[in-house]
This record gives sequence, structure tokens and C-alpha cells, in this order.
Amino acid sequence: MSRRPILVTGGAGFIGCNIADRLAGEGHDVLVYDALARAGVERNLAWLTSRHPERISSVVADIRDEDSVVAAAKEASAVFHMAAQVAVTTSLVDPRDDFSVNILGTLNLLDALRTGGRRVPLIFASTNKVYGDLADVDLRLEDERYSPVDPAVRDHGIGETRPLDFHTPYGCSKGAADQYVLDYGRSFGLPTAVLRMSCIYGERQMGTEDQGWVAHFLIKALEGETITLYGDGCQVRDILDVSDAVDTYMAVWRNIDRVSGRAFNLGGGPRNAVSLRELIGFIGELTGREVDLRFDDWRAGDQRYFVADGRAVRRELGLKAPVEWRSGVTALAEWLAGERGLSLGAREPMAAGAAH
Repeated sequence: MSRRPILVTGGAGFIGCNIADRLAGEGHDVLVYDALARAGVERNLAWLTSRHPERISSVVADIRDEDSVVAAAKEASAVFHMAAQVAVTTSLVDPRDDFSVNILGTLNLLDALRTGGRRVPLIFASTNKVYGDLADVDLRLEDERYSPVDPAVRDHGIGETRPLDFHTPYGCSKGAADQYVLDYGRSFGLPTAVLRMSCIYGERQMGTEDQGWVAHFLIKALEGETITLYGDGCQVRDILDVSDAVDTYMAVWRNIDRVSGRAFNLGGGPRNAVSLRELIGFIGELTGREVDLRFDDWRAGDQRYFVADGRAVRRELGLKAPVEWRSGVTALAEWLAGERGLSLGAREPMAAGAAH
């Protein structure tokens, strides 16, 4: 096994720390590169270093710091590029900052690899937002959820052949980075691949209203607070447990010679498609009480329906079926309750000595 570390940018973030944990658990040395700008992620880094003190090292630096990026990439045997500005809402408030993190930061990393003289694999975390708001997909409202009229889309979801259509500064910056990653493979021979993710959830997620909404809904419900739904709450997403996302990243890396230059959609697929209202109803069942809701206007670029057609990546890499969403959400609810010293069915702290 190579003693060169595997670089995980954004490695203290939700998905990044789960990737780093998997890699370290398999015996790889991992360099976590993270600015620790997002509230709570320092706990993820502490968790990683406590679990893998001999395998995890870290650099606290911004992805826009070119010198730090070059130094981190110099010895890397592979790169998982997860560092990003991740919220549509933030991109609308400060589009220049969004641009500098997502485009310039990615270019810093790609150019560090290009000029390093080695064929270092890079797997990039992209987003379903590269397909725009999907306003041309005909939908009908059925039982608190939007459903595509086209039976092929209804049965399989949105495929990679869908034209790119960047909406909002976030969509533009992530979409541009997505295309830079693929083109550095074409133009310079770097082994790169892109995963355009739908909604990933799971343990270590510090959910907020702007990003990580499954965990955010659960946290609000566990603490008895009001959840705001933007739009009518019937919008549908195919949610995917982070363990399945990590399986996919690992498989892409291990098969990079076969899949280099390709972009794959990654989500829970039609079987894990759920509307916001349906998820909140299930959360109410888990907590044993009705969730308090309020509604606000639709947010810019919000897709009423996105379900990833993940057949290409599953077929190419032989991946197993993803975790069923009710099982995965239940596990996340139990973890979040334990982190907060709550029992799942009540807001009162658990008794001393109770299992977390």
C-alpha cells in the first residue's frame, strides 16, 4: 500500500469526514485539508483524529490559498475534492466569495496536480444543481408529492444525458468546477471523475436550513422547534445514506482508469424518492409528536423534482442497492438524539448512563 497520503479537501465536512474515516479504517494515510469555516466541523476533525491517530493528519487552510494547496497536493496519491461553498442561499448573498471558493479553489487544486508531474486521480463532488431548475420537466401533484408525467423519468429519474443548465451563482460555480475537472482529464491527462450528488444524509451531518436539510429537519423536530418549508413542501428528492455515497466514491477511485473522464449522477433513486412533506410526516412518527411547520416563498433555483438516475454508476461499478430511506433516517435520528442527550421520542435529556 502506498505511503503517500490520500488528500481529502473539505475532509472535516460531513461527506469528507466519512470518506476520510473509511480510508483510514482501511489502512490508508489521510491528509484532511479544511478551513474549518463551517460551524461544528472541528468536532468531525477531532472525531477522526481520535479514531485514527496514526493515520489522520490535517492542514487547516483555505482551498483558495494556492501555496497551501500545492504543498498538500505535492505528495498525494489520490484526491477526493469535497471542499466547497455549499449553499445556494449563500451564493446569492455573496456570489464573488462563492466563485472564489468553488471555481478558483478547484482550479488551484487541478493545476497543482497538473504541474506536479504525476497522474494523481481526483474525484470531484458535484451537484444535481448543474441541471438547473428542471422547469421543463412536466409534473403532476399526487398525494403531497410532485411526480413526472413522463413514465421513463418517473421510473428512473434524471440521467447524465440531461443538458447542463446552471442556475444561481452556486449552480454556476459548481457547474464550472465540474466542467474544469472533466476537461483537465481531457486536456492534460489527469485521471478525473465527477459525482453529481442529490441529497446525502447520515451521521456527522451538521444540518442547517441552507444545507443538509434532512439532518436539519430532524434536529428541529427533536428540539421541538418550528420547521420552515419553502414552497409547498411537495418537492421531491432522492435521499441517499452517506454510507452508500462513500461506497460510490471508493469504487470510482479504485476503478478510475475505467471511469476517468466521466460524470455520474449519485442519489437514492426512485425507491428513495420522498417529498419534504412525506419526510416530515415520518419524522413525526419517529418523535411521537406532530412537527410544527410554517411556509415561505419558493427559493431561487429550487427544483420541484429531482431524482437521480443512478443506473450508470451502479452498472459500471457493481454497487449494491442503497439503504432504504426510512431505515437510514431512523438511524440518523437516533444518532442525532444521542449527540444531544435526548431520547428519540422526547425532548427530555436521557438519564445518566443511558446508552447513546
